[in-house]
Amino acid sequence: MKLRFLGKNSTPGDSPTLYASDQGSYVVQGWKVLANDLLMQLNVPVGHTVVEVPIELFEHLTKDGLPSGEIKRFEAPIMLVTEQGTCIVQGPEMRDAEALSQMRLPDYEDCIEVPMSSITALLEENSGPDHQRPA
Repeated sequence: MKLRFLGKNSTPGDSPTLYASDQGSYVVQGWKVLANDLLMQLNVPVGHTVVEVPIELFEHLTKDGLPSGEIKRFEAPIMLVTEQGTCIVQGPEMRDAEALSQMRLPDYEDCIEVPMSSITALLEENSGPDHQRPA
């Protein structure tokens, strides 16, 4: 799998990153979620994992030709939004050796692969009356 770097939100020692793949997916690199209080709120299937990233990371979707990177719907693959304004994103754990060789992945980070359609759906307004942002 070939990756195309879209952008990152970095502070010293942290590097959440967003990539587009040649397989019709996005690869989201973020901090490993180790907090039990967050993990207990999720049902994480075998082979999946969760990462935490700043919501602003998705602004880099504009570099993939999308008109906006503003998240308007908070639903899967975004599982939770934290009080700090970060998102907990869930998906299949990235294990593609070629893709991993193109990344710098510190021990405290992991990455997931999510279909492009799942991410782009989050950019669309939800017209449903019962839409609520996760806590």
